Amino acid sequence: MMMSMRRGGGERLDYNVVHKLPHGDSPYVRAKHVQLVEKDAEAAIELFWRAIKARDRVDSALKDMALLMKQQNRADEAIEAIHLFRHLCSRQAQESLDNVLIDLYKKCGRIEEQVKLLKQKLWMIYQGEAFNGKPTKTARSHGKKFQVTVEKETSRILGNLGWAYMQLKDYTSAETVYRKAQGTEPDANKACNLCSCLIKQGKLSEARSILFRDVIERNEGFGDDLRLKVRVQELLSELESREEAEAAAVLSSVSVESEWRRPYRTRRLPIFEEILPLRDQLAC
Repeated sequence: MMMSMRRGGGERLDYNVVHKLPHGDSPYVRAKHVQLVEKDAEAAIELFWRAIKARDRVDSALKDMALLMKQQNRADEAIEAIHLFRHLCSRQAQESLDNVLIDLYKKCGRIEEQVKLLKQKLWMIYQGEAFNGKPTKTARSHGKKFQVTVEKETSRILGNLGWAYMQLKDYTSAETVYRKAQGTEPDANKACNLCSCLIKQGKLSEARSILFRDVIERNEGFGDDLRLKVRVQELLSELESREEAEAAAVLSSVSVESEWRRPYRTRRLPIFEEILPLRDQLAC
């Protein structure tokens, strides 16, 4: 596998660098080659299994296999694999595996388990155990590395927990969590979710206030974020619909109450009209 490729100017590039492959000829390296070069997902999953059993770079092998299984719609199998083999992984790998599990639980609709794990991660942060005791950690997205602070990670987890509670239709808990998230690191999307929770609970005036103050005024014009603009329009439409329904219900109750208060004159049956004169005669 130690091959090289030539650029236009004569510069030679290592084959492994081009394909983002680790060096060597171990079971894990072969699995990555099949995944990234041959593009054979099922064969790569089988090779990752072999790498794990051979104790070859287990941290990476288990995570890569689980993510590949998720892509192949085998999320339940991926969850079982992590539960089965995570004890072979290092302490430093556990947090990363938890993050993979959270995504897998979400994909499978196993929301209660997702909530439990998210709450466990929050507890670790509050106990100072997150990031292996460091104030920041290095994360990777689309091949780029960046630093994540404890505050940002807390806000992210709270956002995920709020979303999970919303799927369970526990809007009271979701509201509490989103308020904490907004207090940690304000975010337009979480503010929108908070508004949705408030609308579901009938707290319409508060929802409207937060939507205008924390979303519309802070994101004037919305820039290029068309998704946020559409979400705000949907929330405004739902708010107006709920407010109209609430106003109609109030008017209806007022109308019913006025009907009850109107003087009521009973109508006598004809037989009573005939009896009344006789009653007067008897009284005489």
